[in-house]
Amino acid sequence: MNSSTATSPSTPRTRRPRRVPLRIGLTGGIASGKSTVAGLFGALGIPVIDTDQIAREVVAPGSPVLAAIVARFGAQVLRPDGSLDRRALRERIFTDPGARRDLEALTHPAIEAATAARSAAAGGPYQLIAVPLLAEKGLKSRYDRVLVVDCEPALQRARLMVRDGSTPAQAEAILTAQASREQRLAIADDVITNAADITALARQVEQLHARYLATVPK
Repeated sequence: MNSSTATSPSTPRTRRPRRVPLRIGLTGGIASGKSTVAGLFGALGIPVIDTDQIAREVVAPGSPVLAAIVARFGAQVLRPDGSLDRRALRERIFTDPGARRDLEALTHPAIEAATAARSAAAGGPYQLIAVPLLAEKGLKSRYDRVLVVDCEPALQRARLMVRDGSTPAQAEAILTAQASREQRLAIADDVITNAADITALARQVEQLHARYLATVPK
């Protein structure tokens, strides 16, 4: 009789636990350069999960979330092609906290579920999850580290006016509605300063990339 101790097909194997990637929450004020920073990390091969993009996907025409939004806010928040008119909706909720809470109750569960599914499938040594309202919504505890893209508010205003054609008053109102610079920096584990050119920005990204890789369990 063979005395081999090889495991028989019916013997359960002990599986090593799957390593969970480090999750970096990326945030910053409007027009601070979050998308540019995310693109630079993506170019280094790091999975980037953009919750703003997911927020657009969950309200695509025909989605149950869009149907719920129309039921709450009316057909005037739709474009002629049946897609969501984000500007019209933003104007509806901008000065109405109750309407904003209603919208969040309709959209946030779907966004969170899609973000979790995408994160689970993405892998990578670490992941970057871009969350514009991370500070406003108190979401720091969901991430291993928080990376804030920072710049002077005056620079944000100037970029916003160029990018969106906002008036100075509109730009100021948008910035005032967000978390302050001090509030974002208070929750930051890491900070990238976006006040110069793309070369300086890329250098900071590469330095943080190396630091994050060094913290990943081998």
